[in-house]
Amino acid sequence: MKSLTILTPAYKEARNLPRLAAEIDSLIRTRLAPEGYSVRLLIVNDGSPDDTAEVLADLAGKYPFIDYINLSRNFGKENALLAGIDNADGDAVIIMDSDLQHPVDTIPEMVKYWEEGYDDVYGSRKNRGKESWLRCKLSLAYYNLLQRSTSQEILPNVGDFRLLDRKCIEVLRQLRETQRYNKGLFAWIGFKKKGVPYSTAERAEGESSFNLRRLLSLSLEGISSTTTAPLRFATWMGIIVSFIAFLYLVFVLTKTIIWGEPVRGYPTLLCVILFLGGCQLLAIGIIGEYIARIFAETKQRPPYIVRDKHIR
Repeated sequence: MKSLTILTPAYKEARNLPRLAAEIDSLIRTRLAPEGYSVRLLIVNDGSPDDTAEVLADLAGKYPFIDYINLSRNFGKENALLAGIDNADGDAVIIMDSDLQHPVDTIPEMVKYWEEGYDDVYGSRKNRGKESWLRCKLSLAYYNLLQRSTSQEILPNVGDFRLLDRKCIEVLRQLRETQRYNKGLFAWIGFKKKGVPYSTAERAEGESSFNLRRLLSLSLEGISSTTTAPLRFATWMGIIVSFIAFLYLVFVLTKTIIWGEPVRGYPTLLCVILFLGGCQLLAIGIIGEYIARIFAETKQRPPYIVRDKHIR
């Protein structure tokens, strides 16, 4: 009998978890168990300040297929997923969100392609739900920028909803960087991939904890974790600005020698100083982002801390 682990991180999802458990229970009884699969649902509570931990304890008593891990604080979704990956023991691991935006009825199709030999069966969004037009366009532009700056295939409209074979899970366990970007890691490890289209459902309860600030932070994390293109951009910017400055210097000297130059040029001088100062600060900021990640890695702190767990 093959085993499946459905892995989901949860942060302030106490109202959504009972419905998620009920839908997974129905899926197991009607689709997966009759086909000979043993299924576990592993929920990682990422330090939720609400009563998520109490709800998990109640659900584990009601449903024998539910396991859970409580982290000591909020470590972020990327590290919460790593905690689940470290503890998932299924022949395949299905990663999905706990807010029910990832439809559970897509899982059997993922399993079907897995049985056909695909190692990474990812969900491809046919729509982005009720996201605003601006947020949708910014997301697509971000993925386009990320794809152009790296040799890895970064799939647009693809999130964490996917099925990973055991061999993929074993490789991901070896990647222990603390500054994680799982979408980039899923692309980096390779393996045989297959997309499954799905329609994004609406959240059952509550609101997403990913506001604009957190999304921008995640985007910056994704770029700096996946590619060194910003550093290369800073280098080319320095070369281009230096070349333009050299041409302007030749122009000013030539003009002064031929026609002379009265004591003027304060606005021009101020603009040049501000422009060069801005370029320098931008380059220093880019370098600082990478140095900050080097600093975090040298501490060698664990990416997460488990407060307690219930795994049968």
